[in-house]
Amino acid sequence: MRRRHLAGAALLLAAPAVQAQAPWPDRPVRIIVPFPPGQSTDIVARLVADELSRRWPQRVVVENRAGGAGVPAMEAAARSAPDGATLVAGSIGPMAVNAAVIPRLSYDPERDFTPITNLTLVPLCIVAHPSFPANDPAGFLAAARAATPPLAMATAGPASGAHMAAELLAHRLGITLNMVHYRGSAPAITDLVAGTVPLMTDSLASALPNVRAGRLKLIGVSTRGRVAWAPDVPSFAETIAPGHEAVGWNGLAAPAGLPPGIVARINADVTAVLRDPAAIARIEEAGMLADPQTPEQFAAFLRAEIARWREVARIANVTL
Repeated sequence: MRRRHLAGAALLLAAPAVQAQAPWPDRPVRIIVPFPPGQSTDIVARLVADELSRRWPQRVVVENRAGGAGVPAMEAAARSAPDGATLVAGSIGPMAVNAAVIPRLSYDPERDFTPITNLTLVPLCIVAHPSFPANDPAGFLAAARAATPPLAMATAGPASGAHMAAELLAHRLGITLNMVHYRGSAPAITDLVAGTVPLMTDSLASALPNVRAGRLKLIGVSTRGRVAWAPDVPSFAETIAPGHEAVGWNGLAAPAGLPPGIVARINADVTAVLRDPAAIARIEEAGMLADPQTPEQFAAFLRAEIARWREVARIANVTL
């Protein structure tokens, strides 16, 4: 009798552990995106959501919360329960640059989130109006050194990833650029195509359609080497700025405190999607590079990116 009583007690004690091992996900999962539909983070988030919906017993949906430099979306994700029902697909801006340029940021990109994996790298570039006299990095550097007043460089907005990349390049080259900030990439490109500004720093994905149509020309890319879909365009690293690299990126995280088992499951399934040849082709068609990582690798990557852009913000005196 005593043995049966003890066995029953053991089963009762084990019950919570059994409940904790319940199948996951047991309800729909949302991925919050801090940008409007069609932006690179949204594109890869929707690709991942569609593929996970096929693998998981519950649907994965994308929720766009654009505006405010990504702060409202990141806040909403940080305040969500760490139960695997809410994920956030952030980018270099909300997940790294904001910590460098917003003095009283309402969330901590490291403390308030559980890193899962990086999703993609987004090559950045300098693109020019066809009338700009230079066609390559060396010509750009010569023009920048000779220009009085400094060359105007359009950006998608102050403290955007592309803006910070341009500041980093200017610092390394020892040149001054007149940063002309727009409210998004689209109006900046419109003025660039019209010849209102001569240069722009942007993602390669955003610039390529106008380059292929002959409305703009590529000066150089900010990756260490050339990219496969623009093999004739040299990198700044191989020409005028050895070792230079400044790329955009999109990563996946969850609220802080997500159980390790769920972290491992999401990471395994998302990285499997990012390694699938069909998904890789779709990502590259959108002008990005698949970049699956372990949670530990992504955490280290985030720390390094935050530190890097804090230093650039300090050097260039960039704040929001």
